[in-house]
Amino acid sequence: MITIHVNTKDTSGTIEQIKNVIGGEIIEKWGQHVLSVDNEKAKGEIRVLNFEWGASLLEYDITFFDEVTLIADTSTYNPISFVYCLEGYCGHRFGHQEMSELKIMEQYQSVIISSRANGFNHGYLPAGIPLKINVIRVRRNQFMSRRMNKGEALNEQLCKVFLDTDHKNVFSYYGSYNLRMADLVSSIKKVTAEGMIRVLQIEGLVYQILSMHIVQHNDEMQNKGPETSLLKRELNTIREYAEKIGKNIAKEFTLEEISNETGLTQAKLQEGFKLLYGMTVTEYIRNTRLEVARDYIETTEMNISEVVYSIGFTSRSYFSKIFKEKYGISPSEFKNGRMDMAIAG
Repeated sequence: MITIHVNTKDTSGTIEQIKNVIGGEIIEKWGQHVLSVDNEKAKGEIRVLNFEWGASLLEYDITFFDEVTLIADTSTYNPISFVYCLEGYCGHRFGHQEMSELKIMEQYQSVIISSRANGFNHGYLPAGIPLKINVIRVRRNQFMSRRMNKGEALNEQLCKVFLDTDHKNVFSYYGSYNLRMADLVSSIKKVTAEGMIRVLQIEGLVYQILSMHIVQHNDEMQNKGPETSLLKRELNTIREYAEKIGKNIAKEFTLEEISNETGLTQAKLQEGFKLLYGMTVTEYIRNTRLEVARDYIETTEMNISEVVYSIGFTSRSYFSKIFKEKYGISPSEFKNGRMDMAIAG
């Protein structure tokens, strides 16, 4: 068992104290601190990025080779933590709770935790399991002064957590599985820009993830959570197949073919796509093609006909029609607009 004591004043200090126990090297670039480890204790990365509006992003992308207990002293740093397990699982209990009260955060689960001042948070990370855990930490005072007035966007229960700037109470919420959030969390690792553009793109994704945590909590407190007969593994199958569609955008997918490949009925596929993406299967395929087409027009030298062919459409007129319906501009106007901007630049 590896025990790590954390009594830092910010998230950047957290990975410094983790490094002191498990080793590795921290590299800082454009405000992001990355702890890289490859030894007998762990292999992978822990990443931290701080934002001026009172939030920080802490990402675990790592496998520990022994069980880890992480004990955080909240006397100097006690944010609200919005946690999402993209891969693996982890555990948490407050310092005043017994070990038998440990709660498990499962894969794809949205969790919100806030401790009382001068207390302790006990985190548990398993051995031998690849972990991808996204944690957005929010300082209440700073966040409320910069991003909100009186918490009008929050329901009464969560508003009390944000307004508890003296940190008198504990709070924990273990939500239902949210696979839409999985796509957003995965998008952070896919950001390829560098420098300030990279920071801004990640910050935009953090806003979306934080909003999704809050909206889910609001909905579930009002009994508006997603109602579905689908199992988590079935939802995961649908999410994986949606990724396959994006990687094979020119392929002519049919509902019958997807059903045969996934082993899910057509009704379950439609239910799952509507739950995860708010669209039918056909709408999802068409929307994904349009997004890829927009990227091709924006980033390549292909003409419109080449773009149409590359994404699996056969009718340029139909493509132009649905492109304009989605983006409010024709493909040609979009392309010419990008060219005008390039010339002006």
